[in-house]
Order: sequence, then C-alpha cells, then structure tokens
Amino acid sequence: MIRTSALTTACCVAALLAQTGCNGKFNPASGAVPRAQVIETSNAGIVSVAHPDQYPTLAVGSIDEPERLDVTGAVYPDISREIPVISMANGRVVDIRARLDDSVKKGQLLFSVLSPDISSAFDTYVKAAADEQLAKKQYLRSEDLYQHGAISQSMLEQAADSEQDAKADLSAAEQQLKIFGVNKNHPSPIVNVFAPASGVIVAQNITQAAAIGVNLSGSATAFTIADLSRVWIICDVYENDLPKVRLGQQAEIHLTAYPDKLLTGRVSDIGPVLDPTIRTAKVRIEVANPGILRLGMFVTATLTSRTVTPHATVPASAILHLHDRDWVFEPAGQGEFKRVAVIPGITLPQGRQEILSGVQPGEQVVKDVLNLQATAEAK
Repeated sequence: MIRTSALTTACCVAALLAQTGCNGKFNPASGAVPRAQVIETSNAGIVSVAHPDQYPTLAVGSIDEPERLDVTGAVYPDISREIPVISMANGRVVDIRARLDDSVKKGQLLFSVLSPDISSAFDTYVKAAADEQLAKKQYLRSEDLYQHGAISQSMLEQAADSEQDAKADLSAAEQQLKIFGVNKNHPSPIVNVFAPASGVIVAQNITQAAAIGVNLSGSATAFTIADLSRVWIICDVYENDLPKVRLGQQAEIHLTAYPDKLLTGRVSDIGPVLDPTIRTAKVRIEVANPGILRLGMFVTATLTSRTVTPHATVPASAILHLHDRDWVFEPAGQGEFKRVAVIPGITLPQGRQEILSGVQPGEQVVKDVLNLQATAEAK
C-alpha cells in the first residue's frame, strides 16, 4: 500500500506548473509528457483528470481461498494434565523444597509435614501385628487339640475366623502407613510429600508452618502441577461466526510476544453456553507447546474452513491507504475515477493482495495509484 506525503504532492504540482507554464498551457518544447490536470468536482470520492489514459486499469482477479476467521484468545493449562499434590497426613508444614513456577520432576521432594496421625497409625499397626501373632498361635493350638479330639470342630472354626480377622486388621494398618508414606520398619513423625508427576507448579496454597491435610482447616491441595507440553487456547467467538467453527478444525496460532512464530492446533471443544453480555462462545484449541507458550499469553487464532470460496485479488500497487482505510480507484467515465473502500485480506505471492470486500472479480481498477493519489490529495 502506498503512502504519499505532502512533499510528493507538492513535487507533482510543481512539475505540472513547469510543464504547462504560467498560463496553464502545455509547452511542447519541454519534451515532457503532459501531467494530468485536476478538475474540481463536488463529490470528494471522484477524481477528475485531463488525461485518463495515463492511468491504465486492469480487471480484478480471482483466487479460490478457504474461509478464514480471526479470533483472539489466551493460553490456559490443559486441566486433564493438571495434578493436585495432596498430603494425606494432617499436620503442620515444617519444610518446603519447591515454589510457585518451579519445574519439578516426578518423585522430587516438595515439602514435609509434622503429623500426629503417624503416631496413631503406627500404634494401630503395632497392636494389629501383636493381635495377629496371638491369633495365629491360638489357631495352631486349636488345630492340634482338634486332631486329638480335645475340642469340637466349631471351636476350631472360631479360632480360624479370629486369625483371619487379625490378618485383615494388620493389612489395613500396614496400608494406612503406606498411604502416609511411612516405612513401618523406620517410623517417623515427619511425612515427606513427593511430586506425583513432572511439570510446572502453577498453584501454591501452603506456606512455612501452615496447617495442611484433608481433615484440617488448611488447604488439602498444597500444590498444583501442570504438564505444559500441550496447552489450551481459549478464544471468544461471536455468535454470528459460530457456523464457521467446527470440531477438529485446524487453527493457526499467532503469538503477540513472538510475531515470527506460527503454531498449529485443532479445535477440541465449542462451548454450549453464550456469554449473555458480549454474545460470544468459548472455543478451545489444543496446541503443542514448543516451550515458548506461557499461561496467560494473548494470541490470535486463525481458523481455516474446508469450504473454498472465490476472493478478489488486485496488485498491491492498486491499493491506497488513506485516513486509516484502504481504497481502490474504479473508472467512472469521462475522465473520472471513483474511490471505493475495500477490506484487504492476506498478502499473496507476486505482489498481489487478497480483497475480502469492496470489489468483485472482473471489475476494472486503476493498476497503479501512485500518481492518482497525488491527484486526489492535491484536490
């Protein structure tokens, strides 16, 4: 698109005066091609010239392009890849080894808790182990007595049932210690909590000496770890654009922070509820993270449809950027050109520009608006 300054306009006017002379007539001795003369009209959108043949026109071309929809959005974590870190033991935090935004590995120590639950659980385990040993001895004794006819079969069955109950209690006590992360052979009131998965800590709800546990007033979830190798792009799509969106549709992700980077994702969800205020639906795009996407980043997503429609194309030199808008000039007959507003699309190879609206394929437009722009501004 071509921008002409006031200096360019002044040069064009000076050249025109030099060629026409003070009386406005063309001087053949100069050997220069006569410049177009501006004829004032009452319509600001019409440019009249004395030599319209100096501005060749061409037919607007056509190209088949898929429908494209640009929407804005932001980066969010994939909630299916978020894992809460919970301390099953109630108590007080005595050591924190990780912080918000840290990258952690699976099995890495995150924090430690001083918990009275461990003493209670270990006490239950010791009693269950002693009861199981006693029940086992009583069963063996009862089995020997039964073989010698000293007791009835029902008494033997009762002893066997008592042993099974004792085994079940012992197994439950051992399992409770495993849940707390305590070694039954080396018990300690300190419970270490490790990362259940690799990722980035995106939420932290504990501080030093804070209460923690599923049964205390503190937060049960100490940390939230998110795997950011794949993330969500949540976009707002207006109600009238929803027919252009479908599940599985490909999307190009343009990053505000990295304008030279282009990522590709696919639509995985179209929200069933519209925002009643701005009349938009949430559209979710899943995209692989090459390591540059950060939560909260603003992006622009371009959704490409499978439907191909013809779009007008013109040379880039045929477009005038004026007053924050884009224009082309169409011949209006009798040495006049009409200025028409257009909305450009993507830039095409070989110096051509897609036109989304304003002109149709086959219509005539001025091929090069360099000189015609000066004429328009001189008016």
